[in-house]
Amino acid sequence: MTEAGEQLPEHRIGPVSAEKMKTMSALMRDANPIHFDESAVRALGLGERVINQGPLNQAYVLDMLSRWAGGADRVRGVRLRYLGTVFAGDHLCARGTVREVADEEGCRVATCDVQLDVLGGRTVLSGTATVLLEENR
Repeated sequence: MTEAGEQLPEHRIGPVSAEKMKTMSALMRDANPIHFDESAVRALGLGERVINQGPLNQAYVLDMLSRWAGGADRVRGVRLRYLGTVFAGDHLCARGTVREVADEEGCRVATCDVQLDVLGGRTVLSGTATVLLEENR
């Protein structure tokens, strides 16, 4: 049974692919060159490597939650705050902790603190998520 303080299984990602960023830019119609042109990143003083899209970083956290909960349909809500940048080549870890478990509208629901970290470095996303644990029949 899930309880407050329980650690969610970590989800490790990496290295983050510059080629996938370029593909996602095309799919999302995101013409911002920081996602596919290193010279644009340098010109803006943002570093030397292309920068991952925010929605992809969010997806890593959602994937971690979905795996733990037993499916994406069990993730009821997520609130995330951007704290940093993910660059091509970074290795990441999505993690979380159950803050509380409660009964809501006939269902058992966990509220979790979640985050995405660059391994050996900084936290780039943090927030909370609400996950359906079980439906009371």
